[in-house]
Amino acid sequence: MIFAARDGQYVGKVIHIVAGHSLSLQYHHEKEETISVLSGAAIVEHGPAADDLTSQHFGPGDTIHLPPGTVHRITAITDLTFAEASTAAPGWREDVVRLEDKYGRTGTSAP
Repeated sequence: MIFAARDGQYVGKVIHIVAGHSLSLQYHHEKEETISVLSGAAIVEHGPAADDLTSQHFGPGDTIHLPPGTVHRITAITDLTFAEASTAAPGWREDVVRLEDKYGRTGTSAP
């Protein structure tokens, strides 16, 4: 759910992931993100490349900043809700490069 947006400046989202599911392994060319866990538990993988990732356990209140180019994936250990604040340069909805995806979206910018 997008709760705040100003085109060309920022976007705020609240995202829910069901336990055992994960987002794509992805990165962004321009978009910068800050993610904060609201409820639940997650493993956040992040790093400079798909073969060079750090895994961290995240719970409520834990926050991570992901600069452009950072490869990342979020996996829900329990049902997970997090807030994401990101930059919103023109084309921000398409600024995603999916390296791996369990849902058939590898290489696409589809939500």
